[in-house]
Amino acid sequence: MQTSFLKKWTSRQFYRVMNFFSDVPLIPGASEFRLMDRQVVQELSRIRERSRFLRALVQWLGFRVTTVEFQANERVAGVTSFSYIRLLRLALDGVISFSTMPLRIIAYVGFFTAFACLPYAIWAIYQFLLYGQRGVPGWSSLIVAVIFIGGVQLISLGVIGEYIGRIYTEVKDRPLYVVQERFGFGTEEQNDSLDT
Repeated sequence: MQTSFLKKWTSRQFYRVMNFFSDVPLIPGASEFRLMDRQVVQELSRIRERSRFLRALVQWLGFRVTTVEFQANERVAGVTSFSYIRLLRLALDGVISFSTMPLRIIAYVGFFTAFACLPYAIWAIYQFLLYGQRGVPGWSSLIVAVIFIGGVQLISLGVIGEYIGRIYTEVKDRPLYVVQERFGFGTEEQNDSLDT
């Protein structure tokens, strides 16, 4: 199956962004088709999230994963239902489900903006003291105030975002860890009864 250059490029960019933002490393180019052990399926079914990004959830569980490369044949009938808009939505779901980094970036931009206005403020004061009022009256002080207050607002949004990110992580109610095997805890039937 011949994939367009744009689709290949956007796929590479998605995996690059996802692996940068998320703590769960994804295998670039991996598809949703998976052969999973019963234990993996059981652990996956215990996760109560409604908005599931399966590629990352399977990786997040921490079981051994291997890949089987294959060449997909041409589509025999019909057309794909995944438009670029739906693919973009899927990518956003993936990033949002496994990272609070976008919320953190807002705070970083706020700090940068607030501190970046300081050199301009110093320059504006220097110009005013040295040359007096030139150009539009009040322009420099207005711009410095707007940039500084904008930066403070972004910092505030970033702090609120951090709290919302932590609430979001708690609400997902993912288990803290997944136990692959138990030793010394009785028979297999007793172990299964402990899970319920």
